[in-house]
Amino acid sequence: MGDAGTVSDAGNGEAHIVLTRRAQHMRSHRGEVSFPGGGQDPGEDLWSTALREAREEIALDSSLVTRIGELDHLRTMTSASHIVPYVAELPYRPELLAAPDEVESVLHVSLAELLEPGVYREELWFLGGEDRPIFFFEIEGDTIWGATAAMLRNLLTLVTGTFDPDDRPTPWANRIGT
Repeated sequence: MGDAGTVSDAGNGEAHIVLTRRAQHMRSHRGEVSFPGGGQDPGEDLWSTALREAREEIALDSSLVTRIGELDHLRTMTSASHIVPYVAELPYRPELLAAPDEVESVLHVSLAELLEPGVYREELWFLGGEDRPIFFFEIEGDTIWGATAAMLRNLLTLVTGTFDPDDRPTPWANRIGT
C-alpha cells in the first residue's frame, strides 16, 4: 500500500500537509482523516500506486509532484496492512477535488498547526499482548490518530530533529519553508 503525503505552499510561504476525510459510506475507517493512498495494482510500483491513488481520491495532477522520500514503513494493528508512506512536494496549493465515492473532503493542514501546544497527545493502549503508544493530533475539529498520526509524527520528527518542543533549536516557523 502506498500513501502519498504531500507538502504544499499555501501561497504564504507556510508548508501544509494534504489530508482527506474519508467518506461516511466506506467499509473501513469511515469519516476518519487519512492521507490519500490505497492498494497496489498488479505490475505497479509503490510510488506509482501513491500517485494513482492521489489522482483518484483528490484529483492531484502527478506532473506537479516532486518526490522527496519515504517515511518509516508501518504495519497497521487492525488490518495488518503494510504501509509505505511517501513525502512529496507541490510547487503551490493546487485545487484538489474530493472523489465522493471515497473522500468526503480534502484538508490542508499547516505543519506549524500540528506542532502547536495541545494539538498532539499519546496514549498507551494494550494491543497484541503489549502496551503500545498510540498518537493523536486534534486539528480543525478532527482527531487524527493511528497510522496517519504515526506518519505525521514521523515526518515532524524528521523535519524538526525532535518531537519534543523543548529540544527544538528554533521555533517551528523558522524551521520549514517551501
